[in-house]
Amino acid sequence: MELDRLDRDIIGALVEDARATYAEIGQRVGLSASAVKRRVDRLREAGAITGFTARVEPSALGWTTEAYVELFCAGKTSPADIGVAVARHPEVISACTITGEADALLHIRATDVRHVERVIERIAAEPFVVRTKSSIVLSRLIDAPSATPRNESPSPA
Repeated sequence: MELDRLDRDIIGALVEDARATYAEIGQRVGLSASAVKRRVDRLREAGAITGFTARVEPSALGWTTEAYVELFCAGKTSPADIGVAVARHPEVISACTITGEADALLHIRATDVRHVERVIERIAAEPFVVRTKSSIVLSRLIDAPSATPRNESPSPA
């Protein structure tokens, strides 16, 4: 789906505040509430907007420690196998395959360093994991409200 500037502005407004009314978003982007609703409906139907969620401060739930863990896997372990295995751990909040020596990168949230250690031990026990390399987050420098870049549109390749 091709997004125009108004679509991007509407998505940006929703990322900042998913509870904003269509009228509030319309005032911000220069459209009527009904025009915003039509565009949001179209963006949802096309899959550009996949849902609406609340952003919660992790420490409010006791998740005060986070780490990034590189997974090094045996042989030709498939990304699907890695995904199935790490999805069993609720502390893994995201996982992706990556370039470089490691096969995957996991983002973990936990209550403390000992909890992170236990999670890594459980993941390292998976039969396909050869080794792990972890880094504990000391402080967040940028914490964007979503996975979308903070600029208006992607730059051309």
